[in-house]
Amino acid sequence: MIAQLEKTYYSVEEYLELEETAEYKSEYHDGKIIAMTGGTTNHNKIALNFCYNFKFLTKGKNYEIYINDVRLSIPLDRRYTYPDIMIFDDRPLYEGDKKTTVTNPLVIIEVLSNSTQNYDKGEKFKSYRSIKSFQEYILIDQYSFSVEQFIKECQGEWKFKEYLGENQILKLGKIDFEISFSDIYEGVIFAENR
Repeated sequence: MIAQLEKTYYSVEEYLELEETAEYKSEYHDGKIIAMTGGTTNHNKIALNFCYNFKFLTKGKNYEIYINDVRLSIPLDRRYTYPDIMIFDDRPLYEGDKKTTVTNPLVIIEVLSNSTQNYDKGEKFKSYRSIKSFQEYILIDQYSFSVEQFIKECQGEWKFKEYLGENQILKLGKIDFEISFSDIYEGVIFAENR
């Protein structure tokens, strides 16, 4: 979730230096620093539910999973983001000497909110597609039983699948893993009004 700070230009180095001491996370978009707003309890529950189930069901396999505090570098677009969830095949590769910024996710998962869903589905997804290792994108709606899945088939070609309804099972395309909507949405209470 993002909210614009200032319209001043910052270099990548300035942004990374500011992030080290910042009290809140910000994304970097080719010179602009964008403050991230807080999430909802449903957003948090969905991300935790997915991570918990993934970690438990893939125990002993060579996958790493991280939740929204790990920064992702997208050099082609001069962009840094904090995806809700990232899954790595084996181990992440880091930008620089510190273990704060990763470069090679296999799967990225975003939990949609009203304020960010257009960005997550549009500009952000386009930017993610420039990452060579990136093979699958999952968008989980926090307001209804709805998941969108994009699986890379070859360069420039992505297969789309939509899951709707309470009794669905999401099957990842690039990892042998599936999760029921009852596990994804455990504890989530949908509001009458968004």
